[in-house]
Amino acid sequence: MPTVMVTRRVHFNAAHRLHNRALSDDENRRIFGPCNNPNYHGHNYELEVSVEGEIDPATGFVANLDTVKEIVKRRVVDYLDHRNLNLDVAEFAERNPTTENLVVVIWQLLDDRLPGKLVLSPAFAVARCSCRPRPPTPECLASPRPTLRPQPAEHPSREQPVDERLGQRLRR
Repeated sequence: MPTVMVTRRVHFNAAHRLHNRALSDDENRRIFGPCNNPNYHGHNYELEVSVEGEIDPATGFVANLDTVKEIVKRRVVDYLDHRNLNLDVAEFAERNPTTENLVVVIWQLLDDRLPGKLVLSPAFAVARCSCRPRPPTPECLASPRPTLRPQPAEHPSREQPVDERLGQRLRR
């Protein structure tokens, strides 16, 4: 039986700030440009999740794309949509939320949880850029998997202003 790849596309929005604390503010602005805005900024992300496998003779499916959609929604979209990656997503507490790092986190959120084999995706587009992970390396597989944590009902950055110099939320 031939192997077939099927893909489901989803959309989510998230804000972030690319910043390396070890660099000066000038270096950060030079390297990261508008993505270094101390007040954060947002992107519209298109995520393509592909799985491959043999076609099931009973259903004609490699994977039911409604099932794939629900898993991706629950594990990725609900976790990241309308979040500030720096402040709201535990995986980016100490990691710069670049597209490359984001695609690795998404891979870890989905790997071994989808019907079929996750391949070449998530294919991740931000404006005119994309990022595709290769199959995970042993080092990547050895890194701790993200754990989903409950998200606040209201976005924290709307509740508390941020002191950009310290990168901490201010108390009102």
